[in-house]
Amino acid sequence: MGQLDTLWINTGTLCNLTCATCYIESSPRNDALVYISLAETEVFLAEAEAMGAREIGFTGGEPFMNPEIVAMLASALRRGFDVLVLTNAMRPMRRFEAELLDLQTLPGDQLTIRVSLDHYSQPIHEAERGIGSWVKAIDGCRWLSDNDFRLAIAGRHLGDEKDGAARRGYAALFTDHGLTVDAFDPAALVLFPEMDATADIAEISESCWDILDVAPASIMCAKSRMVVKRKGAESAVVTACTLIAYDEQFTLGSTLAEASKPVMLNHPHCARFCVLGGASCSA
Repeated sequence: MGQLDTLWINTGTLCNLTCATCYIESSPRNDALVYISLAETEVFLAEAEAMGAREIGFTGGEPFMNPEIVAMLASALRRGFDVLVLTNAMRPMRRFEAELLDLQTLPGDQLTIRVSLDHYSQPIHEAERGIGSWVKAIDGCRWLSDNDFRLAIAGRHLGDEKDGAARRGYAALFTDHGLTVDAFDPAALVLFPEMDATADIAEISESCWDILDVAPASIMCAKSRMVVKRKGAESAVVTACTLIAYDEQFTLGSTLAEASKPVMLNHPHCARFCVLGGASCSA
C-alpha cells in the first residue's frame, strides 16, 4: 500500500439484475453484503479525507438499491472528493431523478456516473444482463446525458475484438443516441477484461513484474481499498479490492489505517483483471 488514492464503498450486493458473469454474484436475492448506512460510511469518509484520498467510488450490487445512496454521494461531494458511482441506469437509479438533479447544485463538478453497457450491440449486452435490459439502460444513459451529468460507460473487451474496433462501435452507438461520451477517452469508456471464472489463468509471482514490465505500484490494491458490511456482522470491514469481497484472506482490518498492509496477489482475479488484464476500477 502506498498513498491511498481511491476508497470504494460497497453499498450492498442486492441488485435488480442477475448477470451471467457478475464477479460479486449480485442479484435480487443475494444480500451477503448488506446495505451500509450513511453513518457507517461517514466514518470511513473522514478517515479517507485525513489520509489524503482523491476519490470515493460507490459500487454494489446496484448502488441505487441502497436507500441512503444519494445522501452518501452528497456527503462525499461536500468533502471535496471526486465521486464515482457505478450503476446499470435502470429503475433503481431513475427513482432518484429529483435527488440526483439536486446534487448538481453542490459546488464543483466532481460526480461521475458510470453505466454498464457490456457491448455496443443489444444481443451481447442482453446475453449478459437479460432480455429487456438494453432499452432501459440506454434510456437511463440518455436521461443522464440530457441532464448534463458527467456520464461514463463501462464495457467489456471481447476475446476476439480489438480495442480500436470496440471503441468505434461504441462511438457509433453514442452518436446514434446523442450521448455525450468520448469513446476514445479511456476514462470515459472503460473497457474491462472478460471475467470468466472457469478459464485457466497464470499465477502471479514476484518475477512477473520484470517479465511483464508492470510496476507493483500500478496495481489497484497499492492505492485503493473497499469497505464492505457482511450479513450478520456488527460492523463494516476493509478489504483489499473491489473484486474480492468474500475471501477472508483479503479482509485487512476495521479501519483504513489497519488495512494499509501488503496484499498477496494469490486470487485468480489478481491475474485476470489487474496484472495481466491491466485494468483498474477507478476513474
